[in-house]
Amino acid sequence: MLDFVPNHTAIDHPWAAIHPDYYVQGSEALLAAAPQNYIRVETQQGPRILAHGRDPNFPGWPDTLQLDYANRDLQRAKLDELLAVAGKCDGVRCDMAMLLLPEIFQRTWGVTPEPFWPKATAAVRRAHAGFTFMAEVYWDLEWTLQQQGFDYCYDKRLYDRLQASNAPAVRDHLNAGLDYQDKLARFLENHDEPRAASAFPWPQHRAAAAITFLSPGLRFFQQGEVEGARVHVPTHLCRGPVEPVDGEISGFYERLLLVLRETDALRGGDWTQLHPTPAWPGNGTSDGFVAYAWAAKQRLSHIVVVNYAPTRGQCYLVLPFPELRGRRLRLTDMIDDEIYERDGNDLAGGGLYIDRAAWGLNVFEVQIVGEDAPPAGAAVA
Repeated sequence: MLDFVPNHTAIDHPWAAIHPDYYVQGSEALLAAAPQNYIRVETQQGPRILAHGRDPNFPGWPDTLQLDYANRDLQRAKLDELLAVAGKCDGVRCDMAMLLLPEIFQRTWGVTPEPFWPKATAAVRRAHAGFTFMAEVYWDLEWTLQQQGFDYCYDKRLYDRLQASNAPAVRDHLNAGLDYQDKLARFLENHDEPRAASAFPWPQHRAAAAITFLSPGLRFFQQGEVEGARVHVPTHLCRGPVEPVDGEISGFYERLLLVLRETDALRGGDWTQLHPTPAWPGNGTSDGFVAYAWAAKQRLSHIVVVNYAPTRGQCYLVLPFPELRGRRLRLTDMIDDEIYERDGNDLAGGGLYIDRAAWGLNVFEVQIVGEDAPPAGAAVA
């Protein structure tokens, strides 16, 4: 994928000299009133005052110029540019894609352009079938951009709720329909966020990664994340410091990525959120759990359960899979090598009992005893 920046260009982009009308225009009064948002630029048509690129909540980015999507010539030029880029790669990650939405552009610049993304995504796919669009998007506008042709949108909402250590809010977010969740790009860090190894203390980092990367959608990893890099490198720099690999973090991610690579159900199976219930009356620690099941070929395949809380917790997970009844099940943890055998009637009735330390997790592979042999040398509890 390539990074496509639709909202603005650099100040020295050729369009600034040749096509200054492609940009949002300023005035002497605006430059005097808001010098952080405007700049005087020399063009082939004489000096112009043009706007810096920005979003409506912050001052302008001083190394950029704002493109004017109310100008139909500009829209045609950007579509031509996008079509040219699409001939060179398999997809684009569109920077701050929501800034082009008519209602956002109007809020920022006082004019309402024609919608750009629906016609742009359709035109590119007519020329390049199967091309992938991913949007960097915030402000709860993910669904809007999905409806306008984007295959994936950043899931900042899940990230924020994980960083706030708010398990009930995470469960609420995961209640959304799969037509929405399957098109979310889930991450623990990106170029704008602090490094996960510095933002999430270990073992909370481990728990947040299990929730993020074992849920539906696209799994989005930042360069250096799986090695435990801690220094946030601004995108303006071409290189960062050489950092030592964190063995504990890299070992966990090596195991997690192996699970993702080798488990078909986690990539193309059916996903169901499980709802933790109290282990006994008055025990409120069940509220800290996040859990879900993956099924392959209409049969329970994996259970993911995380105690996303700073204290030990207990809960029951009722498994809504009637095929478990009358079976003896083996639960093999694919991260920590624990193995348990349980009665399927109990799991489908009262539920699977879970007792986990703070930030503890299990990623269980579910097997019917007798159909699959346990790993050699494994201890069964």
